[in-house]
Amino acid sequence: MEDRDTFLKEFRGETLGTVSAQSSPDELFQNQTIRPILKLQNDLFIAVFINYVNKNKADFYSYTVEKKLSVIENSIQKDIKFRNSLKGIVMALFTIEEYDTYIKNSSSLNKRMMNLLIDRLKSQVQLFELESN
Repeated sequence: MEDRDTFLKEFRGETLGTVSAQSSPDELFQNQTIRPILKLQNDLFIAVFINYVNKNKADFYSYTVEKKLSVIENSIQKDIKFRNSLKGIVMALFTIEEYDTYIKNSSSLNKRMMNLLIDRLKSQVQLFELESN
């Protein structure tokens, strides 16, 4: 287990965001664990979302930018199966210690995780133009 945990931390890279003595435990987890995983998995999240809209939102590419932003948010917030799939992509890169931390406050951490992912996808909405994958 130690080898896996060491590998994951090195593979993911450094803490992203500000960490200080005033940071809450959730904020520490967000910046030390969730953000680096989201950054590492970004290309996969883009591919997963493209696949999702191709299967579930046939006319997505004809939407206005505002409508696309809305679809990104609503898909992640309201489609439980899709959201759970996205959570799994993140959780697969948790160390055992991080998983132990996560399960103690999963509700709050899930909310942070999904909000960060929504923001990440929205900031890259230009990648969802006339995709034909």
